[in-house]
Amino acid sequence: MAPRWLAAAAVLLACAAGPAAAFDFEDLTRLARERAALPFKGADAALPTELARLDYDGLRDIRWRPERALWRDQGLPYEVMFFHRGALQPQPVLVNEVAPDGSVRHIGYDRSAFDFGANRLQPQRWGDLGFAGLRLHYPLNSSGYKDELAVFQGASYFRALGQGQQYGLSARGLAIDTVGGKAEEFPRFTEFWLVRPTAQAKQVTLFALLESPRATGAYRFDIQPGAQTVTRVRSRLFIRGEGAPIATLGIAPLTSMFFFGENQPHPGDFRPEVHDSDGLMVAAANGEWLWRPLQNPRTLSVTSFALRDPQGFGLMQRDRQWSSYEDVEARYERRPSAWVRPLNAWGPGRVELVQLPTPDETHDNVVAYWVPEQRPQPGQALEFDYEILWQGDTQQRPPGSWVTQTRRGMGYTRQSPEQLRGQVQYVLDFTGPALQALPAGAQLKARVSSDANGRVLESLAYPNPATGGWRMTLRVQRLDASQPVELRAFLQHDNDAVSETWTHILLPE
Repeated sequence: MAPRWLAAAAVLLACAAGPAAAFDFEDLTRLARERAALPFKGADAALPTELARLDYDGLRDIRWRPERALWRDQGLPYEVMFFHRGALQPQPVLVNEVAPDGSVRHIGYDRSAFDFGANRLQPQRWGDLGFAGLRLHYPLNSSGYKDELAVFQGASYFRALGQGQQYGLSARGLAIDTVGGKAEEFPRFTEFWLVRPTAQAKQVTLFALLESPRATGAYRFDIQPGAQTVTRVRSRLFIRGEGAPIATLGIAPLTSMFFFGENQPHPGDFRPEVHDSDGLMVAAANGEWLWRPLQNPRTLSVTSFALRDPQGFGLMQRDRQWSSYEDVEARYERRPSAWVRPLNAWGPGRVELVQLPTPDETHDNVVAYWVPEQRPQPGQALEFDYEILWQGDTQQRPPGSWVTQTRRGMGYTRQSPEQLRGQVQYVLDFTGPALQALPAGAQLKARVSSDANGRVLESLAYPNPATGGWRMTLRVQRLDASQPVELRAFLQHDNDAVSETWTHILLPE
């Protein structure tokens, strides 16, 4: 007897693949709207006992056979492989293929398509388990090998790569109550529709149904590989009427890791920096660009930037030099930046940055997303279209100049430790075309401001002959050590700002 979730999916597929029309985003929207009007019912995540007992290494030893990749036998530029369910990824994901004529077929679990490695299992008893997720392959770096291009696995998480990149941060379809609610809710992509590409396709398309106790969503992903892989996302969200109101609806969420860096070194570790991203960048509609260096706080830190119709935001890995990390295995200099660029008007709201403490580099501890100002109402359709640019050495920059490094600490000084008590110094380096275009002998000013808990003692701007850019030194006195200090700084020439705005939180001690 087929599981209830599979039987229900078969009925929905029959409806979606009617004889008169091809499956498209409108079909998926209707399905998401219908699901939102019904009480939430999660999928049956029960696993065969022998499969549930596998540890991490045992599950990793189960691999999809490359020769069984979807579309390989048709010689198409893209291929798809699937992840096996296990104790760490128990939720079933349904997968379908959309043929060129628009018809839909369910891709069922086939035990012969998996290599179970050293595991001693009896998969012939399991039935149709579904999958834990999927990965897309494309000859990204050479014509002779199809690299991993993108992965969709776990809740609504996905990530992608451009040429020469190595997996780092992830994106999500939606974040609910990451902060502000009783507990975070993790919506899931419960079903995918893979559109079979043509032999000349420059992009690959898939649809996804998102579900959670308080929301559903229809998603379309168009993934265009390249030096900068682009993921275009079309989304329609529907809020369910059941449960507590959503406190924080996070649109286009990004999740990353920051353990330590140049602004927060880690004594005892030979590596200078360890992070997948080193800062949050925000582009406002008024032309201002903001840069907030990431930190590994001692306690939860939540900050935000209120604005209307953002031009973009992202968690960026600006430092691209191997010498900045010295890690021959992790290769953090290859981790992509993810720049989110809205494709429709998002209205008023805020970019929110959540930073949590982490004891090591194995835990993601940074989340950034957009929160619309108006709280969504049940039954209301919300549309957010955007693209995510997975960038490497060539990445989004402010048009003027930008911060290349933020360092905290004092150099030689004649002041005593008692005189320096409560004082913090930052040294910032800037580069960019606006600085290179300055006339010889130009004078720049360091514009530095602090909130009420800080007092700016010194701010200097001067050329950096080693880099050809400019350096800023600022020193601030913290008044109450138990409270944070908000700092802002930029370079000014005459009456014009010639750099992005460095905005930093001096965390409580």
